[in-house]
Order: sequence, then C-alpha cells, then structure tokens
Amino acid sequence: MNLLFKICIVLIIGAIGGKIAKYFRLPNVSGFLVAGLLLGPSFIKYISSGDIESFSIISELALSIIAFSIGSEFIIKDMLKLGKSIVIITLAEVLGAIVLVFSFMYFLFEQPFAFSIVIASMSASTAPAATLLVIKQFNAKGPLTKTILPVVALDDVFGIISFGIAMSLAKLSVGNHDVSIFEMFSGPFIEIGGSLLLGLGLGVLLSFVAKKSSSRDELQSMSLAAIGIATGLSTMLGFSSLLTCIMMGTTLVNMLHKAKRVFDSVSDFASPVYVLFFTLAGASLDLSILAKVGLMGVAYLFARAGGKALGAWIGARSVQASEVVKKYLSLALLPQGGVSIGLIVLVRQQLPEYSMAISTIIMFSVLIYEVSGPIFAKIAIEKAGEIDGGVKSKDKKMNKVDEVEAI
Repeated sequence: MNLLFKICIVLIIGAIGGKIAKYFRLPNVSGFLVAGLLLGPSFIKYISSGDIESFSIISELALSIIAFSIGSEFIIKDMLKLGKSIVIITLAEVLGAIVLVFSFMYFLFEQPFAFSIVIASMSASTAPAATLLVIKQFNAKGPLTKTILPVVALDDVFGIISFGIAMSLAKLSVGNHDVSIFEMFSGPFIEIGGSLLLGLGLGVLLSFVAKKSSSRDELQSMSLAAIGIATGLSTMLGFSSLLTCIMMGTTLVNMLHKAKRVFDSVSDFASPVYVLFFTLAGASLDLSILAKVGLMGVAYLFARAGGKALGAWIGARSVQASEVVKKYLSLALLPQGGVSIGLIVLVRQQLPEYSMAISTIIMFSVLIYEVSGPIFAKIAIEKAGEIDGGVKSKDKKMNKVDEVEAI
C-alpha cells in the first residue's frame, strides 16, 4: 500500500484516538498510543514493523522538536535559582531507580552482576515526550511543572552517564577486554560533551539567523532546518541528538531577546508530527511480549517506579522543595522510551549474551509506562493544582477573600 496513503490513515486514526481520550478526560497522548496499538501487530496489523522502520524519520523529527522545546525551559536566571535543587533532585531519583532495580535483580532474582547493573542503569532515563505534551495540553504552570521539565531533561544526561559506567563494569565482570578501561569510561563523557558543544554552536548560529529573519515562515523554515541539521550531525558523530537539541534550545532562549517567536513557529508545525509520532509509537508496541517477561519484568516495573518515587521524595525534601514537588513529582517521571530503546542497540552490540532478556524487559516497560505514564502525569499536575496555570485554584482563593470581605 502507498506509504503516503497509509501515513494519512495513521494521522486520522491517531487524531480520533486523541479526541476519544479527551472525551474521557484523559491526556490526548494516551489516545494516540492506544489508537496506534490497535493499528499495530497486536490487533488489526495495519502497521507492520517494516512500516515503523519506513516512518522512523518522523520519530526522529518529533523527538528532536520535543528536545528543542525542553531547552526553552533552561533560562539561566531561573536556573541559577533552581539549578542546584534540580541537580540534587534528579541525581536522587536516578540513583533511587538504579539502586532499587539492581537490588531486585541481583539479590532477589539472583541474576548475574553484568545483567543487573546494565538493566538498572537503563531504568534511569525518562521519556520526555509524553510528559511535555500533557503539560502543553493542559497549559500547566506552577512549581511542579517548572521542576518536571528540567529534571526530565537532566535525567537523560545522568542516564547516559550511568549506562556508560554500567556497561564498562559489566564488560569487566564478564571478561570482555576488547576496549581499554579508559575508552569505556570516557565514552559517555565524550558523547555528552560533544553533544553540548554542538548544540551550543548551532544555537548561537540559529540565534543570529533568527534575528535576521523578517517573516514567520522564514523563521519556521530556518528553525526546522537547524533542528534537522542538529539531529543529523549528532547521529553522524555518535552524539546524542536529544542533548544536542536541548542545548540548542537552551542557547537560543538565553541569547535571543524574542526567543518565544522561534519556539512558537516550531510549535505551530509540530502538532501533526506529534500525533503521528505517538500513534506510530503505539503501533510499535507488541502485546505478545507480555507472555515472555514473567515475574522479573513485573518486578522491574515496580522497582523502577518505587526507586524514582523514593529518590524524588528524598531529593525534594533535602532541598526543601515545595510540598507539591515532594508529593507528585515522581508521578511525572514514569514514561520510558527514546533513550532506553536506543540503549538496547548498544546492549545487543556489546553484551549480546544478555541482550534478549534485557530488551524484552525494557520493551515491556515501555509498553506499560508509555500508555499509563501520561495519565499519571495528568494526575500529578491536577493534584498540584497547576492545570490552566492554576487559574482554578486562584479563583477559589479570590472567591474566599471576597466572601470574607462581604462578611
């Protein structure tokens, strides 16, 4: 079947799924994912694994746009106030997930050290896409929202570092000495440093171009081209396209006086791309994997969620964060995808003896968390009173003040 026709059907079904989800007061993202799941191999098989491969450029573009948008949250004057707190909270939730998952796998299920440390490191990163779209859909603003986006972005950095270290330790434990210890440990730091430098350079260049752009259409074209170049160069150089685009967005928002018009121009283009991305992500999920994971896969789910919840609470408490951050931050940190799926490829290449077990559990986790994660993210911002910028909460307070004054 013609790919263009097929992708239009995916777009229509995804949009319908989002509409149905909205009717049930669920995040649009959940509707996109479930619609994709119905189109995929688990049900009507309209989308095959070959189709998913053909549409991979859509996923790359969507993730890059999302990462670029997250970069807009890293405003230096705000980060100077929150920077230390964000780092501590992120480090705590990352360590919480790694320690708890490792303990479950190594001590409870008596798995080999190499398997336990690698899968534990893969539990650290959070997929930012679903959480960002939930925040945008419900126009959430407040202390929790301001904390979520930097934490989600930063825990991908910590996730890449922890995976590099874990893979080095795993190779040492199984006797794979093809690469020197220095090369194994320096790899993640070179990847992160290179990504940040590339993003910085492209961000400076985009800031200059944006100042000279006279129309919105021209600005949109240049911005999307910059995102595409950042993604392509990162892939060619072996860097992280997510980190590169986050850094590019961060550089732009801090250098350009009217940076909002750049992000708005990209956002105007992105909506149908997001629908396609999440619907195709749902189509890539295969329910047959449920029969393969067993008790260990279920334990991984609970250990990761419990570790992130405990770590986020300890981190938020140690920096004296607001009560809503302490209570609800962990609910927004559950989605797992992008980075973790990418790391599976490296596990297959460098630790093939454990790749099947690890990839099965991770894909099971992605299946469960990608569908349920947006719902938990909505619950978090709803409980925190930050939907529609907390307007409803403010209105209630104003009404109470008016009642008191009337008395």
